[in-house]
Amino acid sequence: MSTVLPPLPYRVAAAWDETGDTRSIELVPAVEELAPFLPGQFAMIYAFGVGEVPISVSALRGPHGGLVYTVRVVGAVSTTLYRLRPGDSVGLSGPYGSGWNLDAAVGHDVVVVAGGLGLAPLRPVVHELLRRPAAYGRLAVLLGARTPADLVYRHEIESWPAHARVEATVDRPGPGWQGAVGIVTTLLDRLDLRPERSCALVCGPEVMMRHTARDLVARGLVPHHIQVSLERNMHCATGHCGHCQLGPLLLCRDGPVVGYDRVAEILLVREL
Repeated sequence: MSTVLPPLPYRVAAAWDETGDTRSIELVPAVEELAPFLPGQFAMIYAFGVGEVPISVSALRGPHGGLVYTVRVVGAVSTTLYRLRPGDSVGLSGPYGSGWNLDAAVGHDVVVVAGGLGLAPLRPVVHELLRRPAAYGRLAVLLGARTPADLVYRHEIESWPAHARVEATVDRPGPGWQGAVGIVTTLLDRLDLRPERSCALVCGPEVMMRHTARDLVARGLVPHHIQVSLERNMHCATGHCGHCQLGPLLLCRDGPVVGYDRVAEILLVREL
């Protein structure tokens, strides 16, 4: 079992809108600082008097040197976090779970596939890949969203260097949208994929990850070169309560990032 980590007080250093129902908040320690996070790991964020929620880190270093988390309005806790403003306080504990295995990506082409807010846990990965381009092969980032207005980090993405190939698709195009329309897996057709030297990192709705991973395998990638980030109802974050069980895995402890070779059969079982 993982160790229960007490929450530490953190202060909101900055907050900004990403979409109409999504904001990013940068948190800095009020006194003591948590251990460093890895891309893909998550924290339990405590909204005092309301509750707690697990959220993956979306940037390891924000404008003020703090951790960044991206929050979409879903329930009471996320709504409270969405409404935070600079100077407000929360509790933060972590880091929890497994992160993206970037060591396995060294020397490989990297395909990042994100559906909706699934780009948030993958964003620190992209930052690292852009920081050390000589360590990796070609980088492709494939994005899917419901509408153009639901694409997160749009202004940042526009500033990414040209060697990062970015393709986006939406379910429902709006006025002025000139990109692709359809599911994110169709964007794989646009890549000159070299499966023997490629790895993929995938995050988004589970059905999207299942189809994306299967399509990648069909194109020649081996399952252990594909990583997915899975979600369940994480409650304790330490493997004690069992709320996040997926087959033999406790995702707060064994995940959220796991190799597709470990979960391919499990993901075929509906409602598991």
